[in-house]
Amino acid sequence: MKKATIQLSPLTCPSCVQKIEGAIKSFNGVEKDSVKILFNSSKAKFDFNDEKLAISDVENAITALGYDVKKSQVKDL
Repeated sequence: MKKATIQLSPLTCPSCVQKIEGAIKSFNGVEKDSVKILFNSSKAKFDFNDEKLAISDVENAITALGYDVKKSQVKDL
């Protein structure tokens, strides 16, 4: 398992948080209970199984929603 932190472009409203959270939770391999979107710091944090999911897939989904991914960090749990 891995822990991901994705720095996003500034989030402007609560619906932004809901859209991004829903997109991340939709992936097989994401620990659904671990997903946290931090509105004030514009970060997405979640745990995932790197054998089932690549961080680039999540980044691409966020970008497809219209949000910019500034940088990602992945650590072992």
